[in-house]
Amino acid sequence: MNGTFRIEQLRPIKDGMTISRDARLGSSNRVTFFSLGKDTSISQERYDTTSIYLGAKGTATFLIGEDAKKQSLTEGDLLVVSGGTLCGVEANDGTVYTEIITKKENHMNSIIKSGEVMKLKDLISYEEGSISNLDVVSNDTMKFVLMAFDEGTGLTPHRAPGNAIIFALEGSATIGYEGTDYTLSEGENFRFDKNGLHSVTANGRFKMGLLLVLE
Repeated sequence: MNGTFRIEQLRPIKDGMTISRDARLGSSNRVTFFSLGKDTSISQERYDTTSIYLGAKGTATFLIGEDAKKQSLTEGDLLVVSGGTLCGVEANDGTVYTEIITKKENHMNSIIKSGEVMKLKDLISYEEGSISNLDVVSNDTMKFVLMAFDEGTGLTPHRAPGNAIIFALEGSATIGYEGTDYTLSEGENFRFDKNGLHSVTANGRFKMGLLLVLE
């Protein structure tokens, strides 16, 4: 994963197949890219800990709880499922998403409703001349945070304390990484390795999600 990429490029949809790929961000919090082909499914199961789902392409229909309540996850959506909750997935036309299985003892923002799909970019607002941050879910080895950059703002070069992936949610930005500039646009992703020198400069207004694994 060098430079910008899309999850569906790493794990293309194949008819009749369910395929998973370890993102290799860490071991305490398992991050996996999933693709489900047309008319495939994953049966309901329970994780002991919180699971997080981020939509990348197509529509994934999640079946939540004993009554299998249906929730549709599309590109740019977030779904948080509490530990011990039955959860399955169906794909009528093929879908791609990221699954994050966290450690116990998570801290979750009070605006997040478990078992309900939420549009990530709508959870955070732009603030004039500023960069705003919103922690979604975190524990001592992982953080998923949203950031909104007003026009003309950015982060100066710094080093990541862990492996990380950016999810571009709205607008575009220039990502400086180890001496090279990359343009990151809505729907694209970018990976930083631990201690990688990077910067973010908004091209107009820009919103992103950042998954940081501190291991």
